[in-house]
Amino acid sequence: MGHFDRKFTKRGAPPGEFAPTTETIEPIVSVLSFDLDGLDETNVSSPAEAIDFAGKRAVTWIDVRGLGDGSIVREFGELLKLHPLAVSDVVNVGQRPKVDEYEGYAYSVLRMVTMLPGKDLQWEQISLFILPGLVLTFQETHQDCFEPLRDRIRRGRPMIRSSGADYLAMMVIDALVDGYFPVLEHYGDRIDQHEDRVLESDDQGTGMVRDLYGTKRNLAAFRRAAWPLREALGQLHRGNSPIVTRDARLHLRDTLDHIMQLVEVNESYRELTTSLVDLHLSIVGQKTNDVMRVLTVVSTIFIPLTFIAGVYGMNFDQSHPWNLPELRSPYGYAGFIAVCTVIAGMLLLLFRRLGWLGGER
Repeated sequence: MGHFDRKFTKRGAPPGEFAPTTETIEPIVSVLSFDLDGLDETNVSSPAEAIDFAGKRAVTWIDVRGLGDGSIVREFGELLKLHPLAVSDVVNVGQRPKVDEYEGYAYSVLRMVTMLPGKDLQWEQISLFILPGLVLTFQETHQDCFEPLRDRIRRGRPMIRSSGADYLAMMVIDALVDGYFPVLEHYGDRIDQHEDRVLESDDQGTGMVRDLYGTKRNLAAFRRAAWPLREALGQLHRGNSPIVTRDARLHLRDTLDHIMQLVEVNESYRELTTSLVDLHLSIVGQKTNDVMRVLTVVSTIFIPLTFIAGVYGMNFDQSHPWNLPELRSPYGYAGFIAVCTVIAGMLLLLFRRLGWLGGER
Protein backbone atom coordinates (compact mmCIF):
# COMPACT_ATOMS: atom_id res chain seq x y z
CA MET A 1 0.00 0.00 0.00
CA GLY A 2 1.36 3.42 -0.93
CA HIS A 3 1.57 6.48 1.25
CA PHE A 4 -1.58 7.87 -0.35
CA ASP A 5 -3.76 5.16 -1.86
CA ARG A 6 -6.88 6.60 -3.45
CA LYS A 7 -8.66 6.55 -6.80
CA PHE A 8 -9.30 9.90 -8.43
CA THR A 9 -11.58 11.03 -11.21
CA LYS A 10 -10.21 12.74 -14.28
CA ARG A 11 -9.30 16.40 -14.05
CA GLY A 12 -12.36 18.58 -14.58
CA ALA A 13 -14.86 15.75 -13.98
CA PRO A 14 -18.18 16.82 -12.45
CA PRO A 15 -18.98 15.98 -8.79
CA GLY A 16 -20.24 12.44 -8.37
CA GLU A 17 -18.27 11.05 -11.33
CA PHE A 18 -16.77 7.57 -10.90
CA ALA A 19 -13.00 7.17 -11.05
CA PRO A 20 -11.76 4.82 -13.80
CA THR A 21 -10.83 1.35 -12.57
CA THR A 22 -8.84 -1.51 -14.05
CA GLU A 23 -9.35 -4.12 -11.32
CA THR A 24 -12.88 -5.42 -10.80
CA ILE A 25 -14.12 -7.96 -8.26
CA GLU A 26 -17.42 -9.60 -9.14
CA PRO A 27 -19.97 -8.45 -6.55
CA ILE A 28 -21.75 -10.85 -4.20
CA VAL A 29 -24.99 -9.46 -2.77
CA SER A 30 -26.22 -11.10 0.43
CA VAL A 31 -29.43 -10.10 2.19
CA LEU A 32 -30.19 -10.83 5.83
CA SER A 33 -33.63 -9.76 7.05
CA PHE A 34 -34.77 -10.40 10.63
CA ASP A 35 -36.98 -9.53 13.57
CA LEU A 36 -37.97 -11.28 16.81
CA ASP A 37 -40.18 -13.75 14.98
CA GLY A 38 -37.69 -15.03 12.46
CA LEU A 39 -34.86 -14.55 10.00
CA ASP A 40 -34.56 -14.74 6.23
CA GLU A 41 -31.18 -14.96 4.52
CA THR A 42 -30.30 -15.33 0.87
CA ASN A 43 -28.00 -14.22 -1.92
CA VAL A 44 -29.52 -12.23 -4.76
CA SER A 45 -28.37 -11.38 -8.24
CA SER A 46 -29.59 -7.78 -8.57
CA PRO A 47 -30.19 -4.69 -6.42
CA ALA A 48 -33.90 -4.70 -7.30
CA GLU A 49 -34.25 -8.23 -5.96
CA ALA A 50 -32.44 -7.20 -2.77
CA ILE A 51 -34.75 -4.22 -2.24
CA ASP A 52 -37.82 -6.40 -2.78
CA PHE A 53 -36.52 -8.91 -0.26
CA ALA A 54 -35.85 -6.16 2.28
CA GLY A 55 -39.48 -5.49 3.20
CA LYS A 56 -40.20 -8.94 4.66
CA ARG A 57 -38.84 -8.24 8.16
CA ALA A 58 -38.33 -5.26 10.47
CA VAL A 59 -34.59 -4.88 9.81
CA THR A 60 -32.66 -5.81 6.70
CA TRP A 61 -28.91 -5.89 6.12
CA ILE A 62 -27.80 -5.82 2.48
CA ASP A 63 -24.09 -6.55 2.14
CA VAL A 64 -22.34 -6.11 -1.21
CA ARG A 65 -18.85 -7.69 -1.36
CA GLY A 66 -16.98 -6.57 -4.45
CA LEU A 67 -17.76 -3.39 -6.36
CA GLY A 68 -17.35 -4.73 -9.89
CA ASP A 69 -17.31 -1.88 -12.41
CA GLY A 70 -19.48 0.31 -10.15
CA SER A 71 -22.75 -0.28 -11.97
CA ILE A 72 -24.27 -2.17 -9.04
CA VAL A 73 -23.47 0.75 -6.73
CA ARG A 74 -25.10 3.18 -9.14
CA GLU A 75 -28.21 0.98 -9.37
CA PHE A 76 -28.56 0.83 -5.58
CA GLY A 77 -28.19 4.60 -5.49
CA GLU A 78 -31.00 5.07 -8.01
CA LEU A 79 -33.36 2.62 -6.26
CA LEU A 80 -32.80 4.06 -2.78
CA LYS A 81 -32.45 7.68 -3.99
CA LEU A 82 -28.98 8.10 -2.50
CA HIS A 83 -27.03 11.29 -3.10
CA PRO A 84 -24.64 11.08 -6.10
CA LEU A 85 -21.72 12.30 -3.99
CA ALA A 86 -22.22 9.48 -1.50
CA VAL A 87 -22.53 6.94 -4.32
CA SER A 88 -19.31 8.16 -5.95
CA ASP A 89 -17.49 7.92 -2.60
CA VAL A 90 -18.40 4.23 -2.49
CA VAL A 91 -16.64 3.54 -5.79
CA ASN A 92 -13.80 6.05 -5.48
CA VAL A 93 -12.13 4.05 -2.72
CA GLY A 94 -9.39 5.37 -0.47
CA GLN A 95 -11.62 7.95 1.18
CA ARG A 96 -10.84 9.28 4.62
CA PRO A 97 -13.09 7.74 7.32
CA LYS A 98 -16.01 10.09 7.82
CA VAL A 99 -19.74 10.41 8.55
CA ASP A 100 -22.08 12.40 6.29
CA GLU A 101 -25.70 13.00 7.20
CA TYR A 102 -28.30 13.37 4.47
CA GLU A 103 -32.04 13.82 4.63
CA GLY A 104 -33.50 10.53 5.79
CA TYR A 105 -30.25 8.55 6.06
CA ALA A 106 -26.61 8.66 7.16
CA TYR A 107 -23.51 7.59 5.23
CA SER A 108 -20.23 6.52 6.79
CA VAL A 109 -16.85 5.61 5.27
CA LEU A 110 -14.85 3.12 7.33
CA ARG A 111 -11.56 1.27 6.91
CA MET A 112 -11.31 -2.47 7.50
CA VAL A 113 -8.02 -4.32 7.98
CA THR A 114 -7.48 -8.01 7.29
CA MET A 115 -4.41 -10.00 8.33
CA LEU A 116 -3.34 -12.10 5.35
CA PRO A 117 -1.65 -15.52 5.82
CA GLY A 118 1.80 -14.02 5.22
CA LYS A 119 1.24 -11.53 8.08
CA ASP A 120 0.68 -8.76 5.55
CA LEU A 121 -2.09 -6.22 6.04
CA GLN A 122 -4.88 -5.63 3.56
CA TRP A 123 -6.81 -2.39 3.98
CA GLU A 124 -10.12 -1.85 2.27
CA GLN A 125 -12.87 0.71 2.38
CA ILE A 126 -16.25 -0.11 3.89
CA SER A 127 -19.19 2.12 2.96
CA LEU A 128 -22.15 2.05 5.35
CA PHE A 129 -25.60 3.49 4.70
CA ILE A 130 -28.11 3.70 7.57
CA LEU A 131 -31.69 4.03 6.40
CA PRO A 132 -35.00 3.40 8.20
CA GLY A 133 -35.16 -0.36 8.65
CA LEU A 134 -32.22 -0.94 6.30
CA VAL A 135 -28.43 -1.16 6.58
CA LEU A 136 -26.49 -1.20 3.30
CA THR A 137 -22.76 -2.01 3.28
CA PHE A 138 -20.31 -2.07 0.38
CA GLN A 139 -16.93 -3.82 0.57
CA GLU A 140 -14.05 -3.83 -1.89
CA THR A 141 -13.28 -7.55 -1.62
CA HIS A 142 -15.00 -10.77 -0.59
CA GLN A 143 -13.11 -10.98 2.73
CA ASP A 144 -14.65 -9.36 5.78
CA CYS A 145 -14.78 -9.46 9.58
CA PHE A 146 -18.58 -9.51 9.93
CA GLU A 147 -19.19 -13.26 10.09
CA PRO A 148 -19.30 -13.30 13.95
CA LEU A 149 -22.00 -10.61 13.77
CA ARG A 150 -23.99 -12.67 11.27
CA ASP A 151 -23.74 -15.66 13.61
CA ARG A 152 -25.14 -13.60 16.47
CA ILE A 153 -28.11 -12.65 14.34
CA ARG A 154 -28.64 -16.25 13.20
CA ARG A 155 -28.56 -17.52 16.80
CA GLY A 156 -31.48 -15.24 17.62
CA ARG A 157 -29.88 -12.97 20.21
CA PRO A 158 -32.85 -10.93 21.48
CA MET A 159 -30.92 -7.66 21.86
CA ILE A 160 -29.98 -7.39 18.22
CA ARG A 161 -33.12 -9.11 16.86
CA SER A 162 -35.41 -6.66 18.68
CA SER A 163 -33.48 -3.48 17.83
CA GLY A 164 -33.63 -1.28 14.77
CA ALA A 165 -31.36 -0.69 11.81
CA ASP A 166 -29.35 1.94 13.70
CA TYR A 167 -28.38 -0.61 16.36
CA LEU A 168 -27.36 -3.08 13.63
CA ALA A 169 -25.21 -0.35 12.05
CA MET A 170 -23.51 0.27 15.41
CA MET A 171 -22.79 -3.46 15.67
CA VAL A 172 -21.29 -3.43 12.17
CA ILE A 173 -18.99 -0.57 13.21
CA ASP A 174 -18.15 -2.35 16.46
CA ALA A 175 -17.27 -5.57 14.61
CA LEU A 176 -14.98 -3.61 12.31
CA VAL A 177 -13.24 -1.91 15.25
CA ASP A 178 -12.87 -5.25 17.04
CA GLY A 179 -10.97 -6.48 13.99
CA TYR A 180 -8.30 -3.87 14.72
CA PHE A 181 -7.28 -5.39 18.06
CA PRO A 182 -5.68 -8.63 16.75
CA VAL A 183 -3.68 -6.59 14.25
CA LEU A 184 -2.41 -4.23 16.93
CA GLU A 185 -1.62 -7.18 19.19
CA HIS A 186 0.40 -8.74 16.37
CA TYR A 187 2.48 -5.58 16.02
CA GLY A 188 2.93 -5.42 19.79
CA ASP A 189 4.53 -8.89 19.62
CA ARG A 190 6.68 -7.81 16.67
CA ILE A 191 7.92 -4.78 18.60
CA ASP A 192 8.90 -7.08 21.51
CA GLN A 193 10.85 -9.25 19.07
CA HIS A 194 12.54 -6.19 17.58
CA GLU A 195 13.48 -5.01 21.08
CA ASP A 196 15.10 -8.36 21.89
CA ARG A 197 17.04 -8.30 18.63
CA VAL A 198 18.23 -4.74 19.23
CA LEU A 199 19.37 -5.41 22.81
CA GLU A 200 21.07 -8.67 21.87
CA SER A 201 22.79 -6.85 18.98
CA ASP A 202 22.73 -9.92 16.76
CA ASP A 203 21.94 -7.91 13.64
CA GLN A 204 23.94 -4.74 12.95
CA GLY A 205 23.14 -4.47 9.25
CA THR A 206 20.35 -2.85 7.30
CA GLY A 207 17.99 -5.80 7.90
CA MET A 208 17.12 -4.59 11.38
CA VAL A 209 16.43 -1.04 10.23
CA ARG A 210 14.36 -2.34 7.32
CA ASP A 211 12.19 -4.43 9.66
CA LEU A 212 11.74 -1.56 12.10
CA TYR A 213 10.75 0.87 9.37
CA GLY A 214 8.38 -1.72 7.90
CA THR A 215 6.63 -1.97 11.26
CA LYS A 216 6.58 1.79 11.62
CA ARG A 217 5.10 2.17 8.14
CA ASN A 218 2.25 -0.22 8.92
CA LEU A 219 1.57 1.52 12.21
CA ALA A 220 1.39 4.81 10.31
CA ALA A 221 -1.21 3.25 7.97
CA PHE A 222 -3.10 2.08 11.05
CA ARG A 223 -3.02 5.63 12.39
CA ARG A 224 -4.41 7.04 9.13
CA ALA A 225 -7.41 4.76 9.55
CA ALA A 226 -7.94 5.03 13.32
CA TRP A 227 -7.59 8.78 13.89
CA PRO A 228 -10.21 9.89 11.32
CA LEU A 229 -12.48 7.04 12.43
CA ARG A 230 -12.36 8.37 15.98
CA GLU A 231 -13.39 11.80 14.74
CA ALA A 232 -16.16 10.35 12.56
CA LEU A 233 -17.63 8.23 15.36
CA GLY A 234 -17.44 11.17 17.72
CA GLN A 235 -19.35 13.27 15.20
CA LEU A 236 -22.00 10.56 14.83
CA HIS A 237 -22.26 10.19 18.61
CA ARG A 238 -22.66 13.94 19.20
CA GLY A 239 -24.96 14.51 16.22
CA ASN A 240 -28.70 14.96 16.28
CA SER A 241 -29.59 12.75 13.34
CA PRO A 242 -33.04 11.18 13.86
CA ILE A 243 -31.86 8.06 12.06
CA VAL A 244 -29.71 7.10 15.10
CA THR A 245 -31.66 6.61 18.33
CA ARG A 246 -30.45 7.35 21.84
CA ASP A 247 -30.03 3.66 22.67
CA ALA A 248 -27.84 3.14 19.60
CA ARG A 249 -25.71 6.14 20.61
CA LEU A 250 -25.03 4.51 23.96
CA HIS A 251 -23.57 1.46 22.20
CA LEU A 252 -21.71 3.74 19.84
CA ARG A 253 -20.08 5.39 22.84
CA ASP A 254 -18.65 2.02 23.86
CA THR A 255 -17.24 1.55 20.37
CA LEU A 256 -15.81 5.06 20.55
CA ASP A 257 -14.01 4.11 23.77
CA HIS A 258 -12.50 1.12 21.95
CA ILE A 259 -11.23 3.20 19.04
CA MET A 260 -9.73 5.75 21.44
CA GLN A 261 -7.91 2.92 23.18
CA LEU A 262 -6.65 1.69 19.82
CA VAL A 263 -5.38 5.15 18.94
CA GLU A 264 -3.51 5.46 22.24
CA VAL A 265 -1.91 2.02 21.96
CA ASN A 266 -0.96 2.65 18.33
CA GLU A 267 0.70 5.94 19.26
CA SER A 268 2.70 4.25 22.01
CA TYR A 269 3.79 1.52 19.57
CA ARG A 270 4.90 4.14 17.04
CA GLU A 271 6.95 5.89 19.72
CA LEU A 272 8.50 2.59 20.79
CA THR A 273 9.40 1.77 17.18
CA THR A 274 11.04 5.17 16.75
CA SER A 275 12.93 4.68 20.01
CA LEU A 276 14.11 1.24 18.87
CA VAL A 277 15.40 2.71 15.61
CA ASP A 278 17.35 5.34 17.57
CA LEU A 279 18.60 2.72 20.03
CA HIS A 280 19.74 0.42 17.23
CA LEU A 281 21.60 3.23 15.49
CA SER A 282 23.18 4.23 18.81
CA ILE A 283 24.35 0.67 19.47
CA VAL A 284 25.77 0.38 15.96
CA GLY A 285 27.50 3.74 16.41
CA GLN A 286 28.90 2.64 19.77
CA LYS A 287 30.26 -0.56 18.27
CA THR A 288 31.83 1.46 15.47
CA ASN A 289 33.43 3.75 18.07
CA ASP A 290 34.80 0.71 19.92
CA VAL A 291 36.34 -0.61 16.72
CA MET A 292 37.84 2.78 15.89
CA ARG A 293 39.23 3.05 19.43
CA VAL A 294 40.98 -0.32 19.14
CA LEU A 295 42.39 0.67 15.77
CA THR A 296 43.55 3.98 17.24
CA VAL A 297 45.24 2.18 20.13
CA VAL A 298 47.03 -0.19 17.76
CA SER A 299 48.10 2.70 15.54
CA THR A 300 49.30 4.71 18.55
CA ILE A 301 51.42 1.77 19.78
CA PHE A 302 53.12 1.39 16.41
CA ILE A 303 53.86 5.09 15.95
CA PRO A 304 56.96 5.14 18.27
CA LEU A 305 57.97 1.67 17.08
CA THR A 306 57.80 2.80 13.48
CA PHE A 307 59.82 5.89 14.37
CA ILE A 308 62.59 3.80 15.97
CA ALA A 309 62.59 1.30 13.11
CA GLY A 310 62.73 4.17 10.62
CA VAL A 311 65.70 5.75 12.35
CA TYR A 312 67.67 2.52 12.47
CA GLY A 313 66.74 1.72 8.91
CA MET A 314 68.49 4.82 7.54
CA ASN A 315 71.70 4.29 5.50
CA PHE A 316 74.39 5.92 7.64
CA ASP A 317 78.10 5.27 7.46
CA GLN A 318 78.65 2.54 10.07
CA SER A 319 82.41 3.17 10.19
CA HIS A 320 81.89 6.45 12.04
CA PRO A 321 81.48 5.94 15.80
CA TRP A 322 78.60 8.44 16.10
CA ASN A 323 76.50 7.03 13.26
CA LEU A 324 74.24 4.40 14.89
CA PRO A 325 76.93 2.44 16.73
CA GLU A 326 74.22 -0.03 17.89
CA LEU A 327 74.19 -1.50 14.39
CA ARG A 328 77.66 -2.89 14.98
CA SER A 329 76.80 -4.28 18.42
CA PRO A 330 76.21 -8.07 18.62
CA TYR A 331 73.17 -7.34 20.86
CA GLY A 332 71.76 -4.53 18.70
CA TYR A 333 68.84 -6.53 17.35
CA ALA A 334 67.91 -7.92 20.77
CA GLY A 335 68.16 -4.44 22.25
CA PHE A 336 65.89 -3.03 19.56
CA ILE A 337 63.25 -5.72 20.21
CA ALA A 338 63.50 -5.15 23.97
CA VAL A 339 63.04 -1.39 23.64
CA CYS A 340 60.04 -1.86 21.33
CA THR A 341 58.48 -4.38 23.73
CA VAL A 342 58.92 -2.07 26.72
CA ILE A 343 57.42 0.89 24.86
CA ALA A 344 54.42 -1.19 23.64
CA GLY A 345 53.87 -2.60 27.14
CA MET A 346 53.97 0.84 28.74
CA LEU A 347 51.49 2.22 26.22
CA LEU A 348 49.14 -0.76 26.73
CA LEU A 349 49.29 -0.26 30.48
CA LEU A 350 48.62 3.47 30.06
CA PHE A 351 45.65 2.88 27.75
CA ARG A 352 44.19 0.32 30.15
CA ARG A 353 44.50 2.71 33.09
CA LEU A 354 42.73 5.33 30.98
CA GLY A 355 39.88 2.87 30.36
CA TRP A 356 40.41 2.62 26.64
CA LEU A 357 40.89 -1.17 26.67
CA GLY A 358 38.05 -2.15 29.00
CA GLY A 359 39.69 -1.44 32.35
CA GLU A 360 38.40 1.02 34.92
CA ARG A 361 39.50 4.59 34.45
